[in-house]
Amino acid sequence: MNWGVLHSIATVSAFVAFIGVAWWAYSPKNKKRFEEDAQLALDDRDTQTLSSDQRTKDIQ
Repeated sequence: MNWGVLHSIATVSAFVAFIGVAWWAYSPKNKKRFEEDAQLALDDRDTQTLSSDQRTKDIQ
């Protein structure tokens, strides 16, 4: 296997990863979550008043 083949495999792998991330980011099922996360900087609620489930929603 020469360098050209390895570069081609790396390029295709990077492209597939990019498509996967783009699909995940623009998936309709993630829209509500991303809209909520976008409002976090503007949210006045203190993290002390949030339950542990609300603070760790991404971990589950």
